[in-house]
Amino acid sequence: MSLSPPRSTPSRAGFARLAFERSGPHTVVRTALAHSPLRLLTPRNHGHAAWAYTSSFGGGLVDGDHLHLDVDVAPSATAWLSSQGANRVYRSPMGCRSDVSARVGEDALLAFVPDPTACFTGARYAQTFDFTLAPGASLVFADVVTCGRSASGERWAFEHYTSTLKVTLGDRALVDERWVLEPGHGALVERLGRFEALASVLLVGPALAVARTELLARVTALPVTTRADLIPSASPLGTHGLLLRAAAVSVEALVHTTRDWLAFLPPLLGDDPWARRV
Repeated sequence: MSLSPPRSTPSRAGFARLAFERSGPHTVVRTALAHSPLRLLTPRNHGHAAWAYTSSFGGGLVDGDHLHLDVDVAPSATAWLSSQGANRVYRSPMGCRSDVSARVGEDALLAFVPDPTACFTGARYAQTFDFTLAPGASLVFADVVTCGRSASGERWAFEHYTSTLKVTLGDRALVDERWVLEPGHGALVERLGRFEALASVLLVGPALAVARTELLARVTALPVTTRADLIPSASPLGTHGLLLRAAAVSVEALVHTTRDWLAFLPPLLGDDPWARRV
């Protein structure tokens, strides 16, 4: 069994840098720099937080793409970061990868909630998320991976998927984990069965203390039933965080569930980032 990343060094690279800072009662985007195939969008909103969205030329990742996003959230700033659409990964014998590195300052909040990742037949994809939080910083992170194009008969037909998540709070490693989905460990369709999407939602920091308490109570109170369409779990990370997981037989149902879990976010941002999404 191999836990190796894609077989060859990617041949194309895209780099983007975002920096958010507090300006009076509002947060502003101080830096938004991107190189193809990455793009950055920074729309206005009605709240005090600054918003940014990532996208890539061509509507997805093709063989050899290597994207890196570097983010700074200054002390006391509030930032929402998402994607313009689903992260589609096409057939890629050499492999594709995406790396996100973010630093969140004291009393700041970063909400990083991209759209789901869909790896198509023959895709080889690796992603990393590395968050460094100052004392008093808060983080909302959500990651959803789907089975691919199930409507076209493609279910869990990719060659390699790796997702690495690291979260450091002060000088302490709070989360350090890696997911690996690879047919070499056993046929994915058989292993994942009827489920078509998997999700992780992470809440860390003092700004989310109430939300963590309420979500932990909600999820742990759910009854355990056989053949359920959605199976959630909740794991407290000491007094600092909460890690939620879910598997669902429907991508749409899982996305709806994760947004329901994050229903506390619009008041923290001052505007609803999902209100204008179809």
